[in-house]
Amino acid sequence: MLGLAKRVGARFLLTSTSEVYGDPLQHPQKETYWGNVNPIGERSCYDEGKRTAETLAMDFHRGAGVEVRIARIFNTYGPRMCLDDGRVVSNFVAQAIRKQPMTVYGDGQQTRSFQYVSDLVDGLVALMEGEHIGPFNLGNPGEFSMLELSEVVKETIDPTATIEFKPNTADDPHMRKPDISKAKELLNWEPKISLREGLPLMVGDFRKRILNEDEGKDA
Repeated sequence: MLGLAKRVGARFLLTSTSEVYGDPLQHPQKETYWGNVNPIGERSCYDEGKRTAETLAMDFHRGAGVEVRIARIFNTYGPRMCLDDGRVVSNFVAQAIRKQPMTVYGDGQQTRSFQYVSDLVDGLVALMEGEHIGPFNLGNPGEFSMLELSEVVKETIDPTATIEFKPNTADDPHMRKPDISKAKELLNWEPKISLREGLPLMVGDFRKRILNEDEGKDA
């Protein structure tokens, strides 16, 4: 894709990830932080794959003059996500709607920051229309532990929903929160939609699809 961008003179958007920071020793994470990544762990094919993609993008920019833009995307949620994609918000929402226990890995104290999809789209558009390469953190600095997230899901869907604890996954980052001061300053961007505002919009979509799924099984 970088070769194609070079040939046709296109501007190239790389949607990288907050996972380039690994299990961070800096909190919140700034774009200048190089990260703390296990290169041979269970998650490393994703983490290191994205880090390598950033390297290639910058090599093509420096060596071949390709116009690149790099966004480091933090956890994002919204309607039309896959019901069973394994992401924590999708998991909790689908499980609560189906009256299943919400699965929490480890002690549930690990934190994530959740941005609504329309905020991310606005950030990507601002990045592509601007003159700054990046990388830019695109995320919502509102930070929630997994237990706090489960409480918000309960409030939104079903106050009687329960939690099931399971052993934690390997190399699971303990903290994740973006420092978005660079995006604020250079892209004039910051997220507008809080988790409590965005989650009901996702829940409405998931409810419809899960209901249709159940009706299909009964037919």
